[in-house]
Amino acid sequence: MKGKSPMGTVSQTMGVDLAKHVFSICELDETGRVCQRRDLQRAAFAAWLTQLPAGTVVAMEACSGAHHWARRCLSHGLAPKLMAAQFVKPFRKSQANKNDRNDAEAIATAARQGNMRFVSVKTVEQQARLSWHRVREGYKTEALAIGNRLRGLLAEFGVVVAQRDEALRRALGDASIQASLPAMLGELLDALAGHWRQVHERLAECDARIAAHARADVRSVRAQRILGVGPLTADAVVASVGDGQDFRNGRQLSAWLGLTPVQRSSGGKDRLGSISCRGDSYLRTLLIQGARSSVQRAKAVAVEKATPEQVWIKDLSNRLPLGKVLVAIANKHARQLWAMLARQEDYDPDAWLKHPMVQRPASRKATMMV
Repeated sequence: MKGKSPMGTVSQTMGVDLAKHVFSICELDETGRVCQRRDLQRAAFAAWLTQLPAGTVVAMEACSGAHHWARRCLSHGLAPKLMAAQFVKPFRKSQANKNDRNDAEAIATAARQGNMRFVSVKTVEQQARLSWHRVREGYKTEALAIGNRLRGLLAEFGVVVAQRDEALRRALGDASIQASLPAMLGELLDALAGHWRQVHERLAECDARIAAHARADVRSVRAQRILGVGPLTADAVVASVGDGQDFRNGRQLSAWLGLTPVQRSSGGKDRLGSISCRGDSYLRTLLIQGARSSVQRAKAVAVEKATPEQVWIKDLSNRLPLGKVLVAIANKHARQLWAMLARQEDYDPDAWLKHPMVQRPASRKATMMV
């Protein structure tokens, strides 16, 4: 039977270089040889997927639209495999000659590697929830840019405004400042200030919708019981990670977020550098900002009322600079979040007491010293 091995399993691998209009496809047989290449328009590519045998591997880079096509493949009984672009690049034969056909062949070759890391296919709900976060980030950047533009225009006419939004609102509403400005500038400032207020309103709407999503999901509610994890972080983590089953442990999730040090070890010597800052930068930023809040709370609480984690944070703050403390807390929160998602557990501040390293009996040497 065409497309199947003697054992009855599909042995062909389709590498697809996604695009807006023309999709380049490379087909590899069970030995890894190129059987066929083709270029299809968008509609023809959708029809071609329906003709593939069930179980055929369709490999793609995890780029824009990849999750949509992966869900289409799943609906047709195919086996989509998504990979990060940096994992595909080494398999392109010519690094100098980059084109769609070479990319499609490299994607197919990379998908056949036994140790390749694949990206899980996101559901429609996950992508919809993350869309609110992406749009919110855009509004936040736009609001900052418009605010700086307003301050720059005012500064040209001798009006210096502080960086706070509230200070800018007061300046825009001050009649004396408006009277000191040229008449032709007033209309421009009014229009720009109206746009700035509108963007802030849209930003507030995104915050309200994300908070509603977090309240409606029991996993997000659990996540918010960690001090330093608010509705924004909880919703983003659940929408991005799901149930956490794509990671074997919390250490893998932390490494995926770029919160672990870069290794340059050789000859049996471990050399650790700064954190890798790879993976999802948005989630990493949220966890770092949440860690900053955790430090402030730990320093404000009384010693007799502090939780075990807050005691640990205080001890770290006394020994390490603030940057390292924030990364350590964010790393810990990432591991806690994985445990809560993967095991469907509530937050337990005393979970560390159940760790084998805590429960193990005292060593013989320590007993003798006592």
